[in-house]
Amino acid sequence: MDSTAYVFDLLKIILPALIVAGAIYYLFQQFLEREQQRRLIEMRLEASKTTLPLRLQALERVTLLLERISPHNLLVRVSSAGLPAADYHRLLLQEIRAEVEHNLSQQLYMQPDTWAAVKQAQESVVNLISTQFRSLPNPQEARGPELARRILETLMQDNQPDPVEAALLAVKREAVAMF
Repeated sequence: MDSTAYVFDLLKIILPALIVAGAIYYLFQQFLEREQQRRLIEMRLEASKTTLPLRLQALERVTLLLERISPHNLLVRVSSAGLPAADYHRLLLQEIRAEVEHNLSQQLYMQPDTWAAVKQAQESVVNLISTQFRSLPNPQEARGPELARRILETLMQDNQPDPVEAALLAVKREAVAMF
């Protein structure tokens, strides 16, 4: 009976100690997890302070890009005076390509679907210009102002929205989502 009493007394001491040790371990683990989450939130907040201005600047630059390649603005900015339609066509496409290449790095700070909308807008503008160039009665003998007129007429006749409008909306949605 002595050994049974001894084991029983030993269990009375060890069991509460194990329960207390287990509770302390559990609480310590919870504390460490919360501390790690707090540090992670602090790191994200700190990173956000750095990247938010960069992302906003990228969205501003892409908005400017879209405005510059919009057919209405592009035709006003790139003069067609005195140019054959073929040269004017080439000049318009070159201008669009230069604008996009100048802003390619901005995609790093944008959502992939927003950048896809920007690329789609670029392709739509290029397709519009090329289609109107090919639809000229005699593209090699036509003049630049005739091509510009056809592009503008197409935008007005078909009641088509500006090809960059959807991309501008995507950029604006992304900017709003940041706040």
